Amino acid sequence: MAMDLSPTKLDYYDDMWKLQSAATLLSHFKGDDGRNALILDRTIFYPQGGGQPADTGFIRVSGSDCQFVVQDVRSEDGIVFHYGLFENLGQEFENKFETGREVTLLVDDSRRNLNSRLHSAGHVLDICLPRVGLGHLQPGKAYHFPDGPWVEYKGTIPQNEMQNKQKDLELEANGLISVGGKVYVSILQYDEAAKLCGGYLPDYVHKGSTPRIVRIGDNPGCPCGGTHVSNLSDIVGIKVSQIRSKKGLTRVFYNVES
Repeated sequence: MAMDLSPTKLDYYDDMWKLQSAATLLSHFKGDDGRNALILDRTIFYPQGGGQPADTGFIRVSGSDCQFVVQDVRSEDGIVFHYGLFENLGQEFENKFETGREVTLLVDDSRRNLNSRLHSAGHVLDICLPRVGLGHLQPGKAYHFPDGPWVEYKGTIPQNEMQNKQKDLELEANGLISVGGKVYVSILQYDEAAKLCGGYLPDYVHKGSTPRIVRIGDNPGCPCGGTHVSNLSDIVGIKVSQIRSKKGLTRVFYNVES
């Protein structure tokens, strides 16, 4: 059903700090798992991915008290699915949520703010690795969920250096945050993007593509599809709670301070 639709326009790609917008309802249905789903022509809701949890919030029918509580957002083949439940529908479900109706999207700002701070903090740790003598570690997976965020790197740290590197990394990261710096996002041609990212792009970025590059302050950029703070100072502070190094991988556990 949804596969016949055009890809959803990702409005948060261009403006990560916009929390309210308008869209057109393209489809609504109940999935095999029993969840209600809405598909729109465009969205400011971030779908879970890249180690970052999905946005939550509301979708409201213009001129009506009816609203859809967004509990989860996922993307499949370019189509974004908004999952949740209906409120105040009464007996006019089809009239209120008919295809083509204009709807208003409202993102939960407290959740977006926390997720963006956690995600941006992971990038700060990436930036600070070479500054504390860990430039040999190469970025890998990341988990920016509030229940226990971490970033993982290819490479290890000697056990006897672990504690000192943990302290140094936290100190360097918070020094960078205290100075602050604007966060920029741009969709660029491959060669231009590579130049902005220190001369190369990861293998998963295909040559000839136009990747979305996030740049924090004056530091090299990196390809990323997530949401971030508008300024480094918005992270407030980072607490590096633990570093583990095992089987050729190093995982840095952290959190953001209020």
